[in-house]
Amino acid sequence: MPVGFVPTSELSQAVRDLSKVSEVADPTYKERDEWFMAIEHPQSMTVEEYFQLEENDPDTRYEYIDGHVYAMAGGTANHDTIKSNMQRILWSLLRGSPCRAYSSDMKVFISETRYFHPDVIVTCDARDRGTVQAIQFPRLVVEVLSPSTELTDRTWKLKNYRSHPTIEEYMLIDAKAPKIEIYHKEQNKWIYDAFEKNEEIMLNSLSVHFSLIDAYIDVEFADAPEEFREQN
Repeated sequence: MPVGFVPTSELSQAVRDLSKVSEVADPTYKERDEWFMAIEHPQSMTVEEYFQLEENDPDTRYEYIDGHVYAMAGGTANHDTIKSNMQRILWSLLRGSPCRAYSSDMKVFISETRYFHPDVIVTCDARDRGTVQAIQFPRLVVEVLSPSTELTDRTWKLKNYRSHPTIEEYMLIDAKAPKIEIYHKEQNKWIYDAFEKNEEIMLNSLSVHFSLIDAYIDVEFADAPEEFREQN
């Protein structure tokens, strides 16, 4: 997820709308909105220049949003562990199937002017293999939440992912507590589900399931529930 990722007009409106509801429950939302608005340092370039930038700078990943690029942040140990766990789980469940699980090293085509780097991606389209530089036909997208990007992932990115013609499921994984949220597409409607503790999670878009606890193997929470510590 990008460092200094600043809302466009769409995200700014989403932030304002969500803040009206959230400020009473969580005063830090207002501060977070101000922080987002204060650190924009975009560099304008074409899509071709963006692809060349990533090729020339393989140690840094960038997201491309309406002509601007944003460097992605490094995460915490827990964030990286959850991401690795989720990719491993999906790789194991999908082995032998037409589907492939990729890490955030791969970017996803969102539109002609937008490319994102989700934490984990699953595609079942043969055109997304080999030497392609961007996933064109994702089916599942996973984001591990962090304090600096959670609001963006829940609002503006949610809107973008839901608008993508091939994405059928969007998973949000909490890095502060064992909780997973999923939006899945069902008959042109998006359904929301939330899972906690050691619940079994069904991924409708892939017809596979796994235990929530497996996504948090080797993750250390300061105030983890007792049953989580026993199983982890």
